[in-house]
Amino acid sequence: MSAIDAPALLEIKTAKSGFFSGLNKTVALSAIILVAVFLCWAVFDGNAGKTLSHIQGKANGVFGGWYIYVTAFYLLTCLFLALWPKTGRVKLGRPDDKPEFSRFSWFSMMFGAGLGVGMLTYAVGEPVFHFSDNPDVIKGLADGLSGNNVRPAFKWTMLHYGLTPWGIYGIVGLVMGYFAYNKGFPLTIRAGLSPLFGKKLSGPLGHIVDISAIIATITGVGYTIALGVEQFAFGLHNISGAEWIIPPGEKEPILFALLFCLGVILVASTLSAISGVGKGIKWLSNLNMGLSFFLLFFFAVFGVFSGALGFSIKHYFLAIFDYVRAIPSMSFTIWNADGSVVNTDGDNVSSALAVWQGGWSILYWAWWIAFAPFVGLFLARVSKGRTIREFVLGAMLAPSLMCLVWFALAGGSAIYAELFGDAAGSIIGSDLSAQLFETINVILSKGSIAALAMSVVIVILLITYLVTSADSAILVISTIASGGNATDRHVRHVVFWGLLLAAVIGVLLAAGGLNALRAAMLIGALPFSFVVALMAVSLVKDLLTKA
Repeated sequence: MSAIDAPALLEIKTAKSGFFSGLNKTVALSAIILVAVFLCWAVFDGNAGKTLSHIQGKANGVFGGWYIYVTAFYLLTCLFLALWPKTGRVKLGRPDDKPEFSRFSWFSMMFGAGLGVGMLTYAVGEPVFHFSDNPDVIKGLADGLSGNNVRPAFKWTMLHYGLTPWGIYGIVGLVMGYFAYNKGFPLTIRAGLSPLFGKKLSGPLGHIVDISAIIATITGVGYTIALGVEQFAFGLHNISGAEWIIPPGEKEPILFALLFCLGVILVASTLSAISGVGKGIKWLSNLNMGLSFFLLFFFAVFGVFSGALGFSIKHYFLAIFDYVRAIPSMSFTIWNADGSVVNTDGDNVSSALAVWQGGWSILYWAWWIAFAPFVGLFLARVSKGRTIREFVLGAMLAPSLMCLVWFALAGGSAIYAELFGDAAGSIIGSDLSAQLFETINVILSKGSIAALAMSVVIVILLITYLVTSADSAILVISTIASGGNATDRHVRHVVFWGLLLAAVIGVLLAAGGLNALRAAMLIGALPFSFVVALMAVSLVKDLLTKA
């Protein structure tokens, strides 16, 4: 199939006038109607939050195994395409195409869009949680909150932030980049299925594919931003002590404070999205990468004086060893509540393992899949001129190792403070979104000028990550809805998608908080998980035929 054939195989009509000018009206309007109906239900049904959580539980029971196996399939496909010589050398673009961005800017944008917000929330939160509880603890192989559980804590953390999530992003990015730059198709989701469905993708089938991608993006990015907004509110309270954020007697930010922080982020994101990838998003990505290195440098310097640095470095390399050794079993094991897993004391712990897997691994795989249209399209947008092997190394291996640096330095410092320092349970006992700030308070003494200054740096970094994620998502939604047009931007569309994203987050926060957003994300990710599996098959089919 040549680039000349592509327009004949895939025609995506866009409106010529009116509000939807430049967009495929069927895709855009259908996505808007579905989201609007969902929001109306959430507003008027007082039990919306509970209903969503109930649906989430049922979905986990039915499709939990699917999420486990399909994400492993995505990862293996990416590794195969990178390692096989004939496919690894294939360039995303023409032979003479050069990369648009430097390696530093390219990596900064990929990391910031893919996992930036999650790193600030979970860099301390996840290792600390698994230091308390993880499958090894449940099975009696390690003791929670003890020294023999540090290695399992990092091993299970790396499962969720290592190769698998980047394999999910990578397969979507590869498919979109390859069919756009090598085959001449528009930069949209449906184009990646052309070897399987051909001209049918110009009609309803293709519309359904793109609509599922938009819904997944809105729910996935919505949950991520909501998580970051809560941490933003905790940060402001840590700096100012303002009672309008967390009133006396309360442990979490009130709804008004969360909506205020959400408004700040979405306004900044919309302005950045209007400026485009080459200006606002690139500048913010470089800024947050610089601030990220500063924060990591702080933890490293602190570690030199406290002894935590040696602890962190040791567990960085041990985590790689443990993760590589255990990734096959961690990636393919499914725990069912009615199974028969017995711990060292002879107790049946199947139910506890199933609950853990549903609340962590299955949640993460759905989260990354829901994020994949956004991150994958964005990776494709900024990766023209890179080979498949270079893309996989840049979009999978390097970010995985960078994530582990965060966990080893930030999370390692928190665990070290709990084991050998003055934390005395204060980090473990705080809210997930507040644990990074509590770690700073323990290290530098709460209320000190140094602690306040570092809290300000973290809040600024968090804002840049949130804005980068949100404005990139807005541009990606516009690109999908416009049939793959990644260059023309209508301000009204950027503003509208920004407002719609804000409405989803705000309404679900009011309806059931983060639990409601989490449930909506898990439900929204399911249809797109099947699309991504077909995209992987489609890419392999085309590359093998070519080879």
